[in-house]
Amino acid sequence: MGLTREQIVGGLDAIALREPAMAQAIEAVGYPEPRIRERGYMTMLRTIVGQQVSVAAASSMWNKLEAELGEGFTPACLLKRDFDTLRACGLSRQKQSYARSLCELVEAGAVDFEDLPADDEAAIAELTRIKGIGRWSAEIYLLFAEGRPDIFPAGDLAVQEGMARILSLDARPSEKEARALAESWSPHRGAAAIFTWHYYSNFTL
Repeated sequence: MGLTREQIVGGLDAIALREPAMAQAIEAVGYPEPRIRERGYMTMLRTIVGQQVSVAAASSMWNKLEAELGEGFTPACLLKRDFDTLRACGLSRQKQSYARSLCELVEAGAVDFEDLPADDEAAIAELTRIKGIGRWSAEIYLLFAEGRPDIFPAGDLAVQEGMARILSLDARPSEKEARALAESWSPHRGAAAIFTWHYYSNFTL
């Protein structure tokens, strides 16, 4: 599960003590609500299904997958289905390749969602072994499904834009710049990331 409200509030308050701009931003828009996802391969599979399609399209594909494979289906169930069956569920050749990579690694015990490395970078490295899963997807999983408190998906455009607005920057920072700017927010960068999305969504001139 993701960070609790108490963790988010506590983390942001700790940052606000040394970052006046963060304190002002919290006062302006309030604290964000938690973002919670279930731990496990299914959450990562849903990420793959949802890549580069609308929320409605992703939901439709997922419903068809569950209708075909059963609710709470195992990796083995998906691997037993042929290309045409999964295509009928809406999965393109590329999505099938990514989904099979995920399921094969889980089946082989090469990626264990119940026992990922405690070190964040090691966990990211393990998750990005899955075809189609980059650093951003791995960080989102670790933040929302595992509630790791210092994960900061600096490559997210909304995070970058939120930082620019909170810190009154002249331009949206690059991923490298965003990571550098967030260094001082450690070990509460997860709460800060969630707040940047919240601020980006609620910011008004």
